Amino acid sequence: MIKLYTAPTPNGYKVSCLLEMLQIPYEYELVNLLEKEQFSDQFKMKSPNSKIPAIEDTENNFALAESGAIMIYLADKAGKMLPKSGTERYEVLQWIMFQMGHIGPMMGQANVFYRYLPEKIPAAISRYQNECRRLYEVMDNRLSNQQWLCKEFSIADLANWCWIRTHRWSGIKMDGLDHLERWLKEIKGMPGIKEGLDIPIPITELKKIRDEQRAKNADAIVQK
Repeated sequence: MIKLYTAPTPNGYKVSCLLEMLQIPYEYELVNLLEKEQFSDQFKMKSPNSKIPAIEDTENNFALAESGAIMIYLADKAGKMLPKSGTERYEVLQWIMFQMGHIGPMMGQANVFYRYLPEKIPAAISRYQNECRRLYEVMDNRLSNQQWLCKEFSIADLANWCWIRTHRWSGIKMDGLDHLERWLKEIKGMPGIKEGLDIPIPITELKKIRDEQRAKNADAIVQK
């Protein structure tokens, strides 16, 4: 049995969607980031860097953190969505590293400066949004002559999809990225995706929570 410790973020969805797609039995627990539960001593035993997601594999008495490492572990465990050996395996790992080293960090910074930081810094917003757009163009070009990032649908597609699906939140326009948009739509309709996005909080409930938070923030600004 896999125990998943997660929150409703792109990195969290990478693992919940993968567990659903692989049909691996699992339980989950919400780590409340707003309440700083990720910094508890108990959670640090599972994730030394205090980041979600983390898993425990009770069959092997093994805990693992970092979403990319978890995805590789689960794919190997199930024998699906990651070639076992050879150049095809390393090609998938290349695109996993692309997400971990570029898509995730750049979109994360775009989110901070465009969405969260009270003081808007145009140069920073432009820098990160432009870099995200460039990365999207790299993927669009890759997808211009093949269905998936690699020969077959893999954890590389899923990892990148869980971030790029939130492009509006980062303020990134998709104009002219027809191949990337096709890819986004195809993955959205795959079995396990909808179920994975409802972990640990159903999407409908999450939207309500976010709407309430936006309203509180707006009230706070007016009161100032």
